[in-house]
Amino acid sequence: MNADEERQFREFVAARSRSLLHTAYLLTGDWEQGRDLLQTALASTARRWSHLRDRQQPEIYVRRALYHAQVDRFRLLSWGRETVTDALPDQPSTQSADWADTVVQRQDIMAALRRLPKRQRAVIVLRYFEDRPDSEIAEILGVAQGTVRSQTHKALVSLRTSLAEAGLSTTASTASGKGVSA
Repeated sequence: MNADEERQFREFVAARSRSLLHTAYLLTGDWEQGRDLLQTALASTARRWSHLRDRQQPEIYVRRALYHAQVDRFRLLSWGRETVTDALPDQPSTQSADWADTVVQRQDIMAALRRLPKRQRAVIVLRYFEDRPDSEIAEILGVAQGTVRSQTHKALVSLRTSLAEAGLSTTASTASGKGVSA
């Protein structure tokens, strides 16, 4: 990578890393794992930066790298690992009831997202948290638009069921302010 390409890459990372980190967090369900996932995707992108055909849209390449890195990571790690501890986690502080309800709702939504299969989770994140159209989601994930629609439908059914079991309305707000109902 020459100096000009390196400058372009650094500018891209500076401009888009916050949004990409949120996507990585939503894909993994954990900030630290999200940071690691983003670092992996950006390292992959940096190696290919000078070979990218469409330099105007590197974000699609990075998002695809995020998704594929998450799938690879999932395959390598044993699914559903638990950490054994002899002490209970910290108890929530006594904040106002509204704030506590918001935190619980977010935790329930994140737990429901984590239970989705990886492709369904990616489709939900890209559509409802990043407001991307079917065609772009299909391009990022390397699947047909019909697959995006069917995966969205299956994911929404699963999310509605999980959220109903948790006692949340199926129109619970998401990070973008949009509900998860279709």
